[in-house]
Amino acid sequence: MHQPLAERLRPHTLGEVIGQQHLLGEGLALRLAFESGQPHSCILWGPPGVGKTTIARLMADAFDAQFITISAVLGGVKDIREAVDKAEQARIGLQPQRTIVFVDEVHRFNKSQQDAFLPHVESGLFTFIGATTENPSFEVNSALLSRAAVYVLQPLSEEDLQRIVAKAHAIGAIATLEPDAERRLIAYADGDARRLLNTLETLAVAAQREKVDPITDAWLLKVLGERMRRYDKGGEQFYDTISALHKSVRGSDPDAALYWFARMLDGGADPKYLARRMIRMASEDVGLADPRALRMALDASEVYERLGSPEGELALAECLVYLAVAAKSNAVYKAFNAAKAFVKKDGTRPVPMHLRNAPTTLMKQLDYGKGYRYAHDEADGFAAGERYLPEGMPAPGFYKPVRRGLEIKIADKLDELKKRNQEQG
Repeated sequence: MHQPLAERLRPHTLGEVIGQQHLLGEGLALRLAFESGQPHSCILWGPPGVGKTTIARLMADAFDAQFITISAVLGGVKDIREAVDKAEQARIGLQPQRTIVFVDEVHRFNKSQQDAFLPHVESGLFTFIGATTENPSFEVNSALLSRAAVYVLQPLSEEDLQRIVAKAHAIGAIATLEPDAERRLIAYADGDARRLLNTLETLAVAAQREKVDPITDAWLLKVLGERMRRYDKGGEQFYDTISALHKSVRGSDPDAALYWFARMLDGGADPKYLARRMIRMASEDVGLADPRALRMALDASEVYERLGSPEGELALAECLVYLAVAAKSNAVYKAFNAAKAFVKKDGTRPVPMHLRNAPTTLMKQLDYGKGYRYAHDEADGFAAGERYLPEGMPAPGFYKPVRRGLEIKIADKLDELKKRNQEQG
């Protein structure tokens, strides 16, 4: 019976595990857990193909425990009940045995399904191990999370993936790879051992059929087609990457901004979403230091709407570089947030009479609008000494322009107006 390559190369001991040495190295967290002699519930959080299932299986072997797997994608409460029954039978059997219940993609279970594990974890009926590609802080119930250690697994490095290729070659599972072909294959795997092994298996069949040995880069490219990186359009990796893009623009690094932009496009992100984010960057991080940035972001978005991909992406890239090199100010962003926070906690102050609208005779008789000074009729279009805040409210100073770009001139203008107000006071 044919056994997949991933199963043939699956580690049987901790020493055979490739990668995750930040957890499995001597004296480190997960190895100590294995050596403690006492299993404990945990969450294994990391991207696909980094060894979450393998580590869970090895933990069951280390403690001579019954290993029960539940897929949160396909399973439900019925599967949880069956796992509980098997755990109870194992505990009271002629040779009592511990049970480890491994829940793959645990974030796909809803709150009630996750809650179903709690009483059995607390009673010690079984040890719970959950695997997730999503941030458990958001996707796993706090009650369950508080009863489990969280171990963060990392994508496999190039060196890790090279070792896996060497192991596959050593057992005769794949023909010799030329150096350029191996480098392309490892880049294609993108830190995912399962993807690497599945691809190796596909290549082995194709190479044997076409009698190709060694495997060249040109032949590999023909078989794989256009390289696509692993990319989660809605998960943790997506938000990490857009965060890196935004922070690169804020940090005035056009090369880094273009790199993350290209990564997101390569991974299938919607350019319209990226255009919306650039509009946000122009408002939040460039602001009035360079008001042209917002107009450029809106224009780039409109150009993309008209041209689509790939032509319209150039306009977005041009805007991105402009945003990165533009003078930066978050003064308006901070001022707006400060104003919202102030209004939320402050009482409802009445509008001063001289600022009120007076469209009717009665309102005028009640002094609505009385004493208002029309700024356009004043010297330089400024009514020095006029107050526009509610009575008794001190000047809050929400807006504090920075000494960069156009805001240098804005700051100078505000200083001048403040001085004139003080002279009238």
